[in-house]
Amino acid sequence: MGRQIRVRGGALAVALVLGLSGCAGSTGGAAGEPDGKAGGKPSGKASAPAPSAPAGGGKPAAGDVLPGMVTAAVARTRLAGLKVAKPGTMAGYSRDKFTHWAEQGNKCDTREVVLKRDGSGVTQDAECRAVSGSWKSLYDGSATTDAGKLDIDHMVPLAEAWRSGAAGWDAARRKAFANDLTHPQLLAVSAASNRSKGDQSPDLWQPTDKSSWCQYGRAWTVVKSDYGLTVTEPERAMLTTMIDTCGR
Repeated sequence: MGRQIRVRGGALAVALVLGLSGCAGSTGGAAGEPDGKAGGKPSGKASAPAPSAPAGGGKPAAGDVLPGMVTAAVARTRLAGLKVAKPGTMAGYSRDKFTHWAEQGNKCDTREVVLKRDGSGVTQDAECRAVSGSWKSLYDGSATTDAGKLDIDHMVPLAEAWRSGAAGWDAARRKAFANDLTHPQLLAVSAASNRSKGDQSPDLWQPTDKSSWCQYGRAWTVVKSDYGLTVTEPERAMLTTMIDTCGR
């Protein structure tokens, strides 16, 4: 997949821990959620409380490729605390209401930052585009040296977030969610796996590489917990199965 459209507009807030008025992001899922669409500037609704700061200052822990992760034990506790509710309506939804990609400084947008973070030996040109490097997709284990074959996935897809609470957020919070570099919300994966996932929850789609389930289940749980999003009963059951692959 080619380089995605950038959204240039205003400097971003330094970090989510200082408030949700801008941060990082990537695409949420494949079919129906194509990666890299430019965002709009919706009026939005009242903002919800800011998510808590992740452990580790947003740096991937040993054995994890995503930032802001928690242990399996903590993830189980977080999962038990999530509110269970039926999916909300998609009325009023548009990807343009989740502005991305946001500028991150030095001519880099969120996509390029994630490509640099998730790759090995990545070099960038004067426009911050990844021109070389190697990447391994967490979802299917596929490897590539072509950044154009990668999507930046939103762990919790934008449409899924909308159905589970984001419909009530304001524009700044949606932008922060779509460009979140601090929590385990964004990662570079193969375009094929991202588009297979689409906007589906874990009970409807799971990574084909089961060795990734431990990270996937914990990451999804952390994002939903920190952003105050709801889960369905089948979703929670599958997340439990995924987290149980981590062992105790």
